[in-house]
Amino acid sequence: MLPVVDLTGPDVPARIEAACRDTGFFYVTGHGVSRRLRESLDAAARTFFSLPDNEKDEIAMVRGGRAWRGWFPVGAELTAGEQDRKEGLYFGTELPAGHPLPLHGPNLFPRQVPELRPLVLSYLDELTRVAQDVLRGVAGSLGLAEDYFAAGYTANPTVLFRIFHYPPAPAGDPGWGVGEHTDYGLLTLLLQDDNGGLQVHTPDGWLDAPPLPDTFVCNIGDMLERLTGGWYRSTPHRVRNTSGKDRLSFPFFFDPDFGAEVPPLPDRAAVAGDGRRRWDGRSPLAFDGTYGDYLTAKVAKVFPRLRSELDTQPS
Repeated sequence: MLPVVDLTGPDVPARIEAACRDTGFFYVTGHGVSRRLRESLDAAARTFFSLPDNEKDEIAMVRGGRAWRGWFPVGAELTAGEQDRKEGLYFGTELPAGHPLPLHGPNLFPRQVPELRPLVLSYLDELTRVAQDVLRGVAGSLGLAEDYFAAGYTANPTVLFRIFHYPPAPAGDPGWGVGEHTDYGLLTLLLQDDNGGLQVHTPDGWLDAPPLPDTFVCNIGDMLERLTGGWYRSTPHRVRNTSGKDRLSFPFFFDPDFGAEVPPLPDRAAVAGDGRRRWDGRSPLAFDGTYGDYLTAKVAKVFPRLRSELDTQPS
């Protein structure tokens, strides 16, 4: 089983270091996010996904323009060129319309589920707090000042939040809800329902990461691998819903400032990998540019239509 890190317990930096060096995944307890908020968000999301597609389409992602917020149907998102077996809602930091940066701007919320808006915005605030707490532990694990991230890369973080609905996979269906991939930024905090389906690639092969009560699953992304020169590595993971039920998951991505470059720390020489080819055949250590450059290039592959949005609208 993946390790558990209690944010209120002793030796948090040491526990995070062990988890990041082993699999890059761990469960987080002691986070302080209320059960009521989590359960209310789940209920509101299920109400939305139960709507007919023509009503969900009122907040389709194409209506969000370069902000790229809203709903997409099953099969509209790609992983490594393959259609995912999921639909979803994309949210992020609530910002004014006309924001100059891509993937920034106002969220789209459904009129049919008015309670979703305050729940999502409260959840973004709470998970931002938890992510900063985790990053304090990450900083300590690397011998950095506790506020290294909060005073730097995440003083103005890129915050993206998804709600995914994985319909039950038909019997014998070999397709994946989402195929093998790594996350792009610093940290992901995942709330998942009781139906399971998440798998993590460990040194011993693929491992199930079932839901545990009152926990988030935390994993590190490509930018933390880059920052540490490969000392910590973003870990491939995937999802297949074989529960026979509708699976919901709530990944919260906490990433560097969109305009920041993320070079390796000066005292972190590149570390040889484990010899396993990355899912996309590329290394974040070889990338040059800002986090925004990295993120938009990745997301445009997941949603090819976003590329046309970026190409046809002024930056």
